[in-house]
Amino acid sequence: MTASTAAAQHLRPHGYGPFAHLTVQNTDLYRHVMRTFVTAKERFAVHLRPEDVHAALPAEARPAELDTVVKALDSLVGWGNLRADPDTARVTAVEDFYRKRFIYQLTRAGEAAEEALGVYDEALGRRGALQAVALHDIVTQLRALLVLAAEEQPDQAKVHLALDTLAGRFTALADNARAFMGSLQRTIDLHDVEEEVFLAYKDRLIQYLERFIQDLITLGGRIARLILELEAAGNIESLLRAAAGREAVDAAPEEAGHAERQAYERWAGRWTGLVAWFISREGRESQARLLRGRALGAIPQLLAVVRVLNERRAGRSDRSADFRTLARWFAEAPDDDSRHRLWRAAFGLYPARHLTVDAETLAARMALPVPAATAWAEAEPLRISPQLRRTGSYERRGKPRKVEDREGARRRLAEVASKQAAETAAARARLVTDGITRLSGLGELDPVSFGLFLQLLGDALATWRPGMRHTVATSNDGSMEIRLSALADGGTAEIRTPGGVFRGPDHLIEIVDLTAEGGRP
Repeated sequence: MTASTAAAQHLRPHGYGPFAHLTVQNTDLYRHVMRTFVTAKERFAVHLRPEDVHAALPAEARPAELDTVVKALDSLVGWGNLRADPDTARVTAVEDFYRKRFIYQLTRAGEAAEEALGVYDEALGRRGALQAVALHDIVTQLRALLVLAAEEQPDQAKVHLALDTLAGRFTALADNARAFMGSLQRTIDLHDVEEEVFLAYKDRLIQYLERFIQDLITLGGRIARLILELEAAGNIESLLRAAAGREAVDAAPEEAGHAERQAYERWAGRWTGLVAWFISREGRESQARLLRGRALGAIPQLLAVVRVLNERRAGRSDRSADFRTLARWFAEAPDDDSRHRLWRAAFGLYPARHLTVDAETLAARMALPVPAATAWAEAEPLRISPQLRRTGSYERRGKPRKVEDREGARRRLAEVASKQAAETAAARARLVTDGITRLSGLGELDPVSFGLFLQLLGDALATWRPGMRHTVATSNDGSMEIRLSALADGGTAEIRTPGGVFRGPDHLIEIVDLTAEGGRP
């Protein structure tokens, strides 16, 4: 049989027989039986007898009779998940040889199906996390690579270990970030969370996002700088080839060259992915920058969800909630007659009870009542005011409603907006430097000024390129500009804040307020 014929058979519907136990009765029992075989193989046990399977099943899934397990094993053999072989080890007489006794083991198709189901269950249950620890590990491994790149003959084992750890931590960071942002979007859309649970942990979620954003700004800039230093040294290709050579050591002699080329292509692809994650190039924003923007945008969306939930609890009209309740009523109706009555109550045409009638009409109706079931075409006409027919409005007689005074609320909102604008202006004024100064010369910063400073510093470090000693960046709102220059003395800058001390390599820095007159020279 050729490879193409075998592939074609696997593509046919009957080629997926090992998944048939997912669409029949007693699926839970079949899944537990297959997990028993997978666990046994991990312990290097290949064959299992029916009584072994029965004893290994969880207590809540274990049938009372052994025959039930035997039938399940035979069904799995028929679907191709297991293989049955005669159990001749316990044959002591001719009668035992003719008695139906088998031992069972996993087939290749059954093992592949369990691996696929394991990946499916893992992906479905993954919530994901934003891993600040992974960022620290990536910084550590990049520094180790810098040390190895400075050696004339780097040790292949050390290079491979450092790159393998770096790739593993980066892959975990990227996968978990994608999973977390996906689950966060489902939370924002209220598709995958209960309202009570959401309201209980919203504050912790927002604090978690803010903390990760700060780590991503500081550590992301440090990672980008280390990557650029490695590329500027020109040794990254030799490191990747050293790791590829280490992987190709165990390959067969005739396949060694091909295996090494394939390994190098894999490592080059991983490095390209790492660079694209942390460095913006060729008009394309880095994934770290996109993640930071997405996480920042999630905070006001979460607050908007809280506002919607509060409005629902306050009793305000919510059309989507009304329709969901109506749909549930339709689903719970016992028969079609009840559903028709519900339909007429919700969407039927009935007399316009909101129209105002005069006393003469009301007296006539009381003298000669009209049944509610009377068709509108057969009932006496109702006289409507021409003003109502022409404009659709009706002025009620009597005292008008009291107009609510909102002057106090407007004044409070204006005070809050003025206070926030003043804090932002004060932070800008505090950060603006009188010419070029050292980063260590900024002194102590208050929380608002420090937050603005971190945003500016992160934007500047994200634009750093190989061989650059100077960079210029503008804040997202275009109000400030930062000019950053590297120093060769290796000094360390410390900026004290109420929350702690911020340390990093010292730079020459100049911050300009572009909103001020003559801000841009």
